Amino acid sequence: MKWMEIKVKTSTEAIEAIANIFYEAGAAGVVIEDPKDLLNREDTWDYVEIPEGIDFEQAIVTGYLPESEQVNELLQEIGRRIAELPRFGLDLGSGEMEVSFVEESDWANAWKAYYQILRIGERLVIKPSWLDYEPKAGEVVIELDPGMAFGTGTHETAAMCLELLERYVKEGQTVIDVGCGSGILSIAAAKLGAAKVLAIDKDQVAVKVAEENVERNGVGQVEVVRGDGLRGTNFKADIIVANIIADVIVEMAADAAANLKDGGFFICSGIIKDKKLPVCRALENAGFDVVEEMEKGDWITLVSRLRQRAEK
Repeated sequence: MKWMEIKVKTSTEAIEAIANIFYEAGAAGVVIEDPKDLLNREDTWDYVEIPEGIDFEQAIVTGYLPESEQVNELLQEIGRRIAELPRFGLDLGSGEMEVSFVEESDWANAWKAYYQILRIGERLVIKPSWLDYEPKAGEVVIELDPGMAFGTGTHETAAMCLELLERYVKEGQTVIDVGCGSGILSIAAAKLGAAKVLAIDKDQVAVKVAEENVERNGVGQVEVVRGDGLRGTNFKADIIVANIIADVIVEMAADAAANLKDGGFFICSGIIKDKKLPVCRALENAGFDVVEEMEKGDWITLVSRLRQRAEK
């Protein structure tokens, strides 16, 4: 069996939107190469070598889709959706798309080279399932097989969420993870002491991968469900974490407030710097006060606290 390998040259800002377009088109895997990640790895990786002449302004998102008779129509649809991203305020970069075909044996394991053991925060260690690691005293190890789902902790937005979860999650709390991807944030919350975690993703592939990772890590307090954001969720949490994009955070701010306990925290990431103001405005209007901000590269993560509701 052959697979289409579709490479899109873009900017950091458009990475997650393009990855989502690939998944919705039926991609069985997505690889993200963002050189800006290298700038923030010196304090978390054992060793990192920055190649000479690297262009930090260009990222590459590669999607792998099964070869089909409708290849031309599929490529046209993907190209059309990518070309529309600037309408949503995203910097597309060059938007150049390259297409090639590869054998299944060539791509099935090639993406594993992108993932190594990663230390985040003071205690968290992300260990790919195919690598051996002897944990040190006090470390919280998350064994992960990203499979076909985005979200491995290597991207700045996920790394910031992990650091903040390490600080904010307390024993016995309840957590909601919106757009859970591989399940990494849900598993981290559980291993940090959460008694109940609801992991939500609208993509069925992500749900399957997250369920497998939850089982692999033995965190039975994590429930993975398919859903569109927080719509229809009837679950009061101490913490909601969402590593998505700014526009979606703006839309879901009120739903986040409705699903949090008074004084609860909303950790939201995937916010490009230029989108900070509208996100802060939406959070304020929904009843939140921003209490902490973290920045890595072009990305910002906000921690906001829900104000006490007036008693009726």
